This record gives sequence, structure tokens and C-alpha cells, in this order.
Amino acid sequence: MKKILLVILSVVLFTVSFGSNKVYVGTNAEFPPFEYLEKGEMVGFDVDLAKEIGKIMGKEIVMKDMAFDGLIPALQTKKVDLIIAGMTATEDRKKTVNFSDPYYSANQVIVLNEENTDIKGFEDLKGKKIGVMLGFTGDFVITEMGYPSEKFNAAFAGIMALQSKKIDAVVLDSETANNYIKKNDNLKLAEGKGEAEDYAIAIRKADKELLEEVNSAIEELKENGKFEELLTKYFK
Repeated sequence: MKKILLVILSVVLFTVSFGSNKVYVGTNAEFPPFEYLEKGEMVGFDVDLAKEIGKIMGKEIVMKDMAFDGLIPALQTKKVDLIIAGMTATEDRKKTVNFSDPYYSANQVIVLNEENTDIKGFEDLKGKKIGVMLGFTGDFVITEMGYPSEKFNAAFAGIMALQSKKIDAVVLDSETANNYIKKNDNLKLAEGKGEAEDYAIAIRKADKELLEEVNSAIEELKENGKFEELLTKYFK
């Protein structure tokens, strides 16, 4: 009986030990070039960054794709340990989660059809049909301005609605917008830009040790040149 108990205990300890070596990372693979699907595989800047952070921490990174507005609830209910999803470290979000040191800076921009000459900046969006990504910074910006908007769960859905003239403009983060502009000659950016915002990794308030590990890993990646390699790979 003792031998059986020892075997069971060993199996349990191995399972716990193995499980604790995994870090579950929530993301939304609808945000190129930060995270997106390519031939069924999740790829992008944030995906590579997460893997590099995992290497330094000595942890296995397990990416989990989910709706953007479900990421923070998933973190709070411990379905994931981190969120790496081009998430802006807003003051409102800081009330419920901690954020790592910033790893990227972006702006909100307006994507238009090439022939559009009416919209120059955000003040020109009044009375227009505006597309935003549900839960993204653009969604909050347009809501704060008091403008109604059509909300999409994925950036490509908003872009398709724009190209088919169902809406007049799409408000997106700058790098994602630039990614669509490069691939679609019939699209352009409005001249005006929103204020700069910082992307950071979201972590539960209680996980202070994990926060320190992540910040240390980000710093090391910047010092050893790997971070610059990722920037060059996806943005230059």
C-alpha cells in the first residue's frame, strides 16, 4: 500500500512540477503584425516576443487565442497567466491588472478608401460611419469622442466593410493599419493621428514575482539585441 501511495504521490508531484513550468499567454490573433494566423499557425511580433521571454524565464509558453474583450476576464479567472496582445496600458485597465514595462509605442490612425477626401483627422469623423475593433483602444477613443461606431471582432472584418463602402473609416492601431495599407493599394491613412500609447504585457495584481521576471526578460532582450531583431523582422 505504501509503495502504491508513493507511486501516486510521485505522479502527482511530476504533474504539478511539469504544469508549473508552463506559462499560458492570452492573445487575440486578429491583429497583424503583432499576432495573426498563417496557415493555421499563430505567428507575429507578440508571439515571438512571448517565446523569447519564455526562454529567458525557463518556461514553456502556451499561446491561447481568444476574443480581445475576453482577455482580461480570462486573466482574472486564471485561464491565462499573461496577456500579450498589443494591449495598451490604459489607466482604466491598470485598475484591474498590472502591466509590464512598455515594449512598443503606437498611435491610433484612420484608415480610408483611397478616393476619400472628406476625412483629414479625427474631428472629421463626426457624422461618418466609423468601424472600430471591439475592446481595442480605437473603440474607447471613438466612444469618448461621443461618436457612434460599428464594432468588429477582427480588423480584417472592418477593412472589408470599408472596402465595400459599408462604412466610411476604420480606426486602428498604427502598425496594424500600416500592414493593411501595404497590402491594399485602394486604402490610405488620414493625415491626423491620435496620441501615442504604450503596449505592455498584462499580469494579475497578485503575481508580483511573475511581473518582475517578465520585466527582467524584456530588459535582457533589449540588451542582447534580440528585441531589435524582432522589430526588424516585423516592422522594418
